Amino acid sequence: MRFNLIKSITLLLFSFSATATIAAQSIPDSVVKKIDSLFTKWNTTGSPGCTIGIVRNDSLIYAKGYGQANLEYDIANTPETIFHMASISKQFTATAILLLAKQGKLSLEDDVRKYLPWFPDMKKKITIRNLLNHTSGIRDQWQLLAISGTRLDDVITQEHIVKILGKQQALNFNPGDQYSYSNSGFTMLAEIVKSVSGKSLRRFTDSAIFKPLQMNSTHFHDDYTEIEKNRSYSYERKDSAHFTNSILTYSNSGATSLFTNITDMSKWVMHFDDASSANQDLIRLLTQKGKLNNGKEISYACGIVADTYKGWKQYSHGGADAGYRTYLSVLPDLKMGFIVFSNLGDFDAGGKAYAIADLFVKDTTQKKEVEKKTPRDSAASILKNEPKWKKFAGFYIGDDGLPFSFDIKNHQLFYHIFNESNFLINDRKDSFSIPSAPEIKFVFSVKAKDTICDITTTDQAYHLKKYVKDTVQTDAILRPYTGSYFCAELDCKYGIILKDHRLVLTNAKYNDAMLAFVNRDHLTNDNWWINHLKIIRNTGGIITGFEVNSGRIMHLKFAKIE
Repeated sequence: MRFNLIKSITLLLFSFSATATIAAQSIPDSVVKKIDSLFTKWNTTGSPGCTIGIVRNDSLIYAKGYGQANLEYDIANTPETIFHMASISKQFTATAILLLAKQGKLSLEDDVRKYLPWFPDMKKKITIRNLLNHTSGIRDQWQLLAISGTRLDDVITQEHIVKILGKQQALNFNPGDQYSYSNSGFTMLAEIVKSVSGKSLRRFTDSAIFKPLQMNSTHFHDDYTEIEKNRSYSYERKDSAHFTNSILTYSNSGATSLFTNITDMSKWVMHFDDASSANQDLIRLLTQKGKLNNGKEISYACGIVADTYKGWKQYSHGGADAGYRTYLSVLPDLKMGFIVFSNLGDFDAGGKAYAIADLFVKDTTQKKEVEKKTPRDSAASILKNEPKWKKFAGFYIGDDGLPFSFDIKNHQLFYHIFNESNFLINDRKDSFSIPSAPEIKFVFSVKAKDTICDITTTDQAYHLKKYVKDTVQTDAILRPYTGSYFCAELDCKYGIILKDHRLVLTNAKYNDAMLAFVNRDHLTNDNWWINHLKIIRNTGGIITGFEVNSGRIMHLKFAKIE
């Protein structure tokens, strides 16, 4: 997309070179070597890889491809290779909405049902701004689809998503109360564009955004059967030397599905520096941070994150669908942008974007020296507080299924979640933080008989309660959980059976999953879409159903039907 280089000759030459490069003359050879060294692992004819771009002022000063766009036909990645953008798409959907707002055709404070009458009345106003800032409380579409039995490599159309959203009966939280990333909101924004303009998101953005910026190779790819020349294919790693296809068959847009390339995306980066008043007003709206009902500002703006990097103002976003991994960082005060697109699922596009940026960007922050390998707490403080910290040790789980455990090692409190573990610094009283991320706070408290841990990040808050894991799980204890469970909102059914003295979650579309019996009210499993079930009981203690409280889904009820 972006620069549409002379295709008949240039693309032919690119197809024979895995390291096709443009506009490198503005960067010293020593820096070019450092950049290339970041991608040595992928710069081979036997591996998928990536394309990168560096923008300075009004120029794409460096662009290069590494590895292959197509393994079966030995086609190289180049700056002209088309990639699926995944969630980087959201800032373009947001821009379409903001353009309509500037034309007076809608207000960001409008109730979404004004334009989408098919969306259920939740008895609470959800605004367009809520959708843009991920503060709507609307459950995430991908997880809803997965729970319903739709695999993410199935064909997923816009109509499919609209139908499932149209049957929702509850929200994760009251609109504006919290931040929770929701792809559903951006599919709904695409539908609002269609309702207001009479054009699909693809047609509207083509005429209102891409053609004016001469992004001639860019579009929202809303039909997976459509042939797109020069596109990359999507892969997952099988082992160190082998890969598998990672299928992407989306026929939907808004939250995802933008197709573009390095040369086109560089033009988008340059437009952030367009000094015209109309453009700067649009950029101001696009990058205006969201606010919660309590007045707290969040870093998510309108389809883009507005924060800082090394003390510099930054607008950024990443993307991940199937085997595509993408990242875009714009540093407006430096008039620079860093772009990385990959077609391999284990590729860290964000990490590589910042590794490139570090070669150009000086850190302006006042660093506080924090010892990374040993705690900074004084020995006297540790010995004094260790007895108190011991009561915080144990296993915690939130209503949303977030699992944390804490223990004492070497007289220090450590946290553990999934495969991550680290010590905590005691900031004050019962408040702790992570050394490498001091903005993440762990605050412990005891309320009645419950030990609570409240975890806060820049944008989100989690409330966890300490549980003692049940170790005695006889068939008699487990049998009341067995039965069939039905969700009216998704028109789907799961079963819980007892097998070899273990509870097992079953579904017609998925392999059986072993359920971990955390305690009488919490069951977990390894399926990301439904990995935490909170048991529902009647006043007599009889199990009547469960809620799926997992990731971006809360309070999705399944009733026990037999």
